[in-house]
Amino acid sequence: QVQLVESGGGSVQAGGSLRLSCAASGRTFRRYAMGWFRQAPGKEREFVAAISWSGGSTYYADSVKGRFTISRDNAKNTGYLQMNSLKPEDTAVYYCAAAPVSAYDSPSYDYWGQGTQVTVSS
Repeated sequence: QVQLVESGGGSVQAGGSLRLSCAASGRTFRRYAMGWFRQAPGKEREFVAAISWSGGSTYYADSVKGRFTISRDNAKNTGYLQMNSLKPEDTAVYYCAAAPVSAYDSPSYDYWGQGTQVTVSS
């Protein structure tokens, strides 16, 4: 069982940066790949980024590639999403999730956080 809690969301102007954190409980966190997803009002939840259990492999949606960086610190049971050069279209609720292996689709993830709001103004 893994419980996930996101933090670090907020409001920022376009071009700004935010760093999201995902704190995990349970010693098995390091056995799971971690992903970040987001959902804007009226839209479906979409994949943002994923990282393997070791941190050795990362994956990004084309829309955030080059601007966002996913990382993790298994010693701290925490994952991160560094978001730079933010755009208004990045506005959404951001969720972290854990899965047995890295995946792009949300059904592959077994555990989810409650989400944190990111708002980017122009």
